[in-house]
Amino acid sequence: MALRFPQEVIRKKRDGHPLTDDDIAFMIEGLTDGSISDGQIAAFAMAVFFQGMKKTEIAALTRAMADSGRRLTWKLPGPVLDKHSTGGVGDKVSLMLAPIVAACGGYVPMLSGRALGHTGGTLDKMDAIPGYKSKPDIPLFRKAVTEAGCAIIGQTSDIAPADRRFYALRDVTATVESLPLITASILSKKLAAGLDGLVMDVKVGSGAFLPSTAEAKALADSIVGTARGAGLKSRAMLTDMNQVLGLTAGNAVEVMEAVEYLTSSKREARLDEVTQSLSVEMLKLAGMRGAEAKVKRALDSGAAAERFGRMVALLGGPKDFVEKPRKYLQKAPVVRPARLGKGVVARMDVAAIGRVVLALGGGRRLPTDGIDHAVGLTEVAGLGAVLSAKQPFCLIHARSDAAAAAAEAALKAAVVLGAAKPPPRPVIVGRR
Repeated sequence: MALRFPQEVIRKKRDGHPLTDDDIAFMIEGLTDGSISDGQIAAFAMAVFFQGMKKTEIAALTRAMADSGRRLTWKLPGPVLDKHSTGGVGDKVSLMLAPIVAACGGYVPMLSGRALGHTGGTLDKMDAIPGYKSKPDIPLFRKAVTEAGCAIIGQTSDIAPADRRFYALRDVTATVESLPLITASILSKKLAAGLDGLVMDVKVGSGAFLPSTAEAKALADSIVGTARGAGLKSRAMLTDMNQVLGLTAGNAVEVMEAVEYLTSSKREARLDEVTQSLSVEMLKLAGMRGAEAKVKRALDSGAAAERFGRMVALLGGPKDFVEKPRKYLQKAPVVRPARLGKGVVARMDVAAIGRVVLALGGGRRLPTDGIDHAVGLTEVAGLGAVLSAKQPFCLIHARSDAAAAAAEAALKAAVVLGAAKPPPRPVIVGRR
């Protein structure tokens, strides 16, 4: 590789010129081995954010990040599948979907991320389970996938290591929403995981990173096209994020909702539709017949809940976690209702609601910040809900009364009340 300097590549992209495969490989090599500074990587991300990338550049970035570490291969009796969401508020779908698909005969080695911006992170949710090893070594990861059919973990040090550093820097440099960077970040992990098929859940609406339908379609096409070009079967669903998904937003509170979903009939309708639809799409991608019936049977028989419990135990969590989740999940010392006034919930700024959870301590402002797993929101009202003095918008779980009061004030600014119910929105907005 010819002698070059990071600032030359940054300048080239800043000025709107396409990068060569060698330019991109150079930046990713420096990102991986630490020879390029955080400031330079941040500048590179910002240049890509404003100037974008051609399809060939996105493909080269994805390959370079996937090749920055180890690529896994599997020898299993069923298809190796995964799903990835572009991120939302209250999106705990992965926690139910992975064991559902496992109970249907698939294998789900799910490499998940931590919170990005206003959205929650699947890995932070799993870390709310005491003892759970969200970053196991490869042998334990393989064992969990083989024996439970699924494992929800974070990137190990040798799987797409370039993405781990890039992911954290994007979160704190306002470059999360870049289509090329989202595409490469997602697919580099998935290609390295050795999948047979990938289904994307691309969020649309006020709680999504790309709020407009046009932007969401462009991202879905970018991911599906890049994946297929790399030999990975892929489909995408566009799902609504104009209200919190499910009844909770946080970490431990979302884990609790996921366990209740798997073990009982308490399933919020929109969350249920998204979870089952994505699960069915994954099975269909693998060529399985009767996918809808398989998914319903996995839920109703308790097989999916059993797979989740087996995964948690194999990865170091309590063996009776599914039976006694409240015994193990942290609880906030302050729980109080958020009273926003009287009226019908007409509209909500879901990103702002996500930032309420972040401010409570459920997210990060800096990559080094810790997470308070106990805080968050429960019993969150949906669009069209009628609020009154007796019916709050949600319950706030906080560390202090002052934090709860600040959250209530922020929620008042984020939620618009009206006199009439808004027209119903479809949960599944489109497919690609």
